[in-house]
Amino acid sequence: MSRLRALDARGPSVAPPPPGTPVPAEPRNLADLYRDHRMRMVRLAVLLVDDPSTAEDVVQEAFTGLHRHWAGLRDEAAAVAYLRTAVVNGSRSVLRRRRTARDYVPPHQVNARSAESLAMLSAEHQSVVDALGTLPPRQREVLVLRYYGGMSEAEIADATGISRGTVKSTASRALDAVQRAMAGRPGRG
Repeated sequence: MSRLRALDARGPSVAPPPPGTPVPAEPRNLADLYRDHRMRMVRLAVLLVDDPSTAEDVVQEAFTGLHRHWAGLRDEAAAVAYLRTAVVNGSRSVLRRRRTARDYVPPHQVNARSAESLAMLSAEHQSVVDALGTLPPRQREVLVLRYYGGMSEAEIADATGISRGTVKSTASRALDAVQRAMAGRPGRG
């Protein structure tokens, strides 16, 4: 029996376990996963799309998709993997739409970050986020998933749909680019 599929009614036909028998943990439900993983997924999406409200929308869509596919999931790990993949794919879609919209913006308009988002970040964190912003989307995804998400190369490859070798080479190039970007900032050694 899957931990995710909680039985709503445990009728009288189910006998209580004998005394001293360890009672298994209650099966997890969607509300538990939402409570435990929502903020982590929002932070992941913020690092990918660089906008808190858009990140929340991406995560909400991911949880909506999880709800639609709930019956087909094997266990909690599969549900979390589904969420991560949905957040990465949703973030990619947002970035594609932004890129398309940017093509129609006159050159004199600049997309600036909000004062609130800038005030929320420390100077060091801001320099890292700025350096991430200079990377191509795939490089940014790989670094965010590796160092923020704590995912292995295999998990990143699975979530992004690229090979492990591509994950390794992309991460290496991205780290070099971030290091160069941060070394070129004023006031850094």
